[in-house]
Amino acid sequence: MLALVSALLASIARAGPAPIVHVAPIQGEIDAGLSAFVQRAIGAAEAAGASALILPTNTLGGRVDAAIAIRDALLATPLRTVVFVDQRAISAGALVALAAEQIVMAEGATLGAAAPVRAGPEGAEPAGEKATSYVRKEFRSTAERRGRPPELAEAMVDEDVAVEGVVGPGKLLTLTTAEALALGVADAQADEVDAVLARLGLEGAELRRLSPSWAERAIRFLTTPVVSSLLLSLGMMGLLLELRTPGFGVPGLVGAASLVLFFWAQWLLALVGWEEIALAVAGVLLLALEVFVIPGFGVAGVLGTVALLAGLSMSLVGAGVTLARAVEAVAQVALSIAVALAGVLVALRFLPRLPFGRRLVLATSLGADVAGGPPAQSSGPLLGERGVAASPLRPSGIARIGGARIDVVSEAEYIAAGEAVEVIRVEGNRVVVRRTAAQGMGG
Repeated sequence: MLALVSALLASIARAGPAPIVHVAPIQGEIDAGLSAFVQRAIGAAEAAGASALILPTNTLGGRVDAAIAIRDALLATPLRTVVFVDQRAISAGALVALAAEQIVMAEGATLGAAAPVRAGPEGAEPAGEKATSYVRKEFRSTAERRGRPPELAEAMVDEDVAVEGVVGPGKLLTLTTAEALALGVADAQADEVDAVLARLGLEGAELRRLSPSWAERAIRFLTTPVVSSLLLSLGMMGLLLELRTPGFGVPGLVGAASLVLFFWAQWLLALVGWEEIALAVAGVLLLALEVFVIPGFGVAGVLGTVALLAGLSMSLVGAGVTLARAVEAVAQVALSIAVALAGVLVALRFLPRLPFGRRLVLATSLGADVAGGPPAQSSGPLLGERGVAASPLRPSGIARIGGARIDVVSEAEYIAAGEAVEVIRVEGNRVVVRRTAAQGMGG
């Protein structure tokens, strides 16, 4: 009777709910968006009480700071984590694999070759000793944490690290499946997820497959270097056009929308906080102060430029950033600002000549009737006429020319009220003036 009860209880236990296993693929470039996805997958598996999280991996690497964020999340979770290298885990992907509790590799897979590189004028080039030393120690500490040979992890990063019988000096370590198993880096071999489950003793588990949401895909797109640089350039170009032609029109809307998209994407990836946004906003305000209030380019302009560059650059990097990545971020922002400046110069030169351009750029100037004078003149004979600034030109304002009050724009300089001015260009309704000597002025 006792044996019958025991058998019945065992049968009930076997018929209980199947274990839950979450599967989240690591595919393609490792970037901040993928890091956010993996962290979400870990949180979902923990909330569901999953027995394991399997990460099928096929990557040639990517950003070091993104890989370190994934590494930290894998080391911090109590979950049973398994990286299933179904093809390759190269460079930053190798760090992610080493951070998992278990590594399972498919036949013919590879793992290693993780020397840090940076973009150069002729393609990728070594990142330098500081970056290499930092990444090498990240690999070593990760391997030590998971009980894997630390010297092999270092040899994946630094070609100066030699391991007798495995890899000589001057070569980076890359392991095949058989080599990784023989050296104690990998734990098992399997060629598909079901075989991985069998290796884990989780046959019959309920698989819950996760994939990046449309929002995460959009964020990954928005945070790619090309797109984020484009958003920065459009944002800065819109702001500069608004500063050059005061009023809030299409350029300001496009610029504001581009910067909102840029900061929103970085915010969701936890790359940007209030500090970076505050720095960028302070930079814009200081530059506006320089343009509209303080003549010339002085302390406010320098501080504004530095604050803006720092805020935008810090928004592109995350925890564990290397010096090489920080330099790349600054260069990316500087290039975006340079492109924005070039775009503004082209826009101010050619847009006013086009019908839609005049509506976009020139509709922002103050109407003379608002200022209390007759309607602004736009006729060609104004060219060469002299007068005085009736209001400060910062750079737009009102000048008295030939007895009439006319809306004008200075040529990229501050002109105080009462100073002599001369019309140097008339582009449709846009009258451009510059400071001149007081002799011969009209009105």
